[in-house]
Amino acid sequence: MVITGIGAMMPMSFSVDDFWDRVSQGRSAVGPLTRFDSEAQGLPVHAAAQIHDFDHRPFLPGLDPRHAAKYTREITIAMSAAAEAWRDAKLEIGRLDPLRVGILMSSSRGPLDWWRGALGARGHEAFADVRAMFHGLPGCPATLSAIHLGVRGTVSTLSNACVGGHQAIGFALNEIRSGTADVMLIGGHEFPITPEVARCYLALGDGVLSAERDEPHRAVRPYSHDRDGFALGEGSMVIVLERESHARERGARCYARLLGARTMNEAAHATTMDLTGEVTAALIRRLLADHGRVAEDVDYFCAHGTATRYNDIAESRALRALYPGRSTDRLPPISSNKPIYGHTFGLAGIINVAATGLMIHHRRIAPTANLTEIDPECDHDHVFEGPRDADIETAVSLSFAFGSQTAVVALEPAS
Repeated sequence: MVITGIGAMMPMSFSVDDFWDRVSQGRSAVGPLTRFDSEAQGLPVHAAAQIHDFDHRPFLPGLDPRHAAKYTREITIAMSAAAEAWRDAKLEIGRLDPLRVGILMSSSRGPLDWWRGALGARGHEAFADVRAMFHGLPGCPATLSAIHLGVRGTVSTLSNACVGGHQAIGFALNEIRSGTADVMLIGGHEFPITPEVARCYLALGDGVLSAERDEPHRAVRPYSHDRDGFALGEGSMVIVLERESHARERGARCYARLLGARTMNEAAHATTMDLTGEVTAALIRRLLADHGRVAEDVDYFCAHGTATRYNDIAESRALRALYPGRSTDRLPPISSNKPIYGHTFGLAGIINVAATGLMIHHRRIAPTANLTEIDPECDHDHVFEGPRDADIETAVSLSFAFGSQTAVVALEPAS
């Protein structure tokens, strides 16, 4: 299975080239929070990764303006990401069986911004609008993207916190491997920059949601001794996945080969991941064994890297458990893209896999921005000095979520 297209609609990144440039150079898109007045809300939140002044028309030129007027900003951003991935993969519905093309999306909360805005602006009258049905459904970005592109296969949206993106990839792999589909678009969309979401994470205590005010671009500092939590991020990302023989037959460019995905529920603490590292390490071993590999074959880990203490330590201990007795300089390199786009929850896994696929394609590891002094509890081969040239033969992407969940995805170069 190969990744043949990537569509990015992220803060300051409206193409795969924009996305790669920002991630590979460690240039943060986090800035001052303007989506709501945090001072008026009494919230110590000042930074976020926001999309400003979005215009869907360059990305969806065929979308009837009468239809576009019925859609929300969230819907058109996600539709634009799907359309860009479609274009990047050079797909043509006339050369595909539309019944064998599908779309799977991930979002932890769905159209939360619309629900909040509707209730705040017009109260219950907002729900008497004929457009409210479109606006309020979490699955509408996927289904409306399918209508726009002419896709008639499996189209659905799952919601499972931060592991949802990796799980969507696993489901898409199953669709293709079972013979049900030839091409799958897998994406995520998240728009959590609201006072309500901020309050949810602030309620978990200090060090979860960053309070950085003076240097918002440095709000997210994974693995750093002075980490302060994460910033909220929004946007949409879509990748195109297809059988390699199908891609080669149509002359497609392949970014990377996607080996597989595994997911599990630890059935342990509802909000804290396994802190021994053994559970995650075992899951990674099982994923690698599925494809005839062992831990020693891994050349890079794309981390969940939220800049919260428990996440950072859990990932670090998982690597220690995976490589017992190894010195720091013999551990595979690791980095996180959360300092670039903030925490995007159900979208995060798709960003990770897209970024990892591009790192494999360009033979360059993207750095963890804002990391200057490593927390001794997270002592690994962190890529933080800038992009690092590397031949990556096997890479693993990590994700963790509330509900005691973990999901991992493995990639390799497309030969």
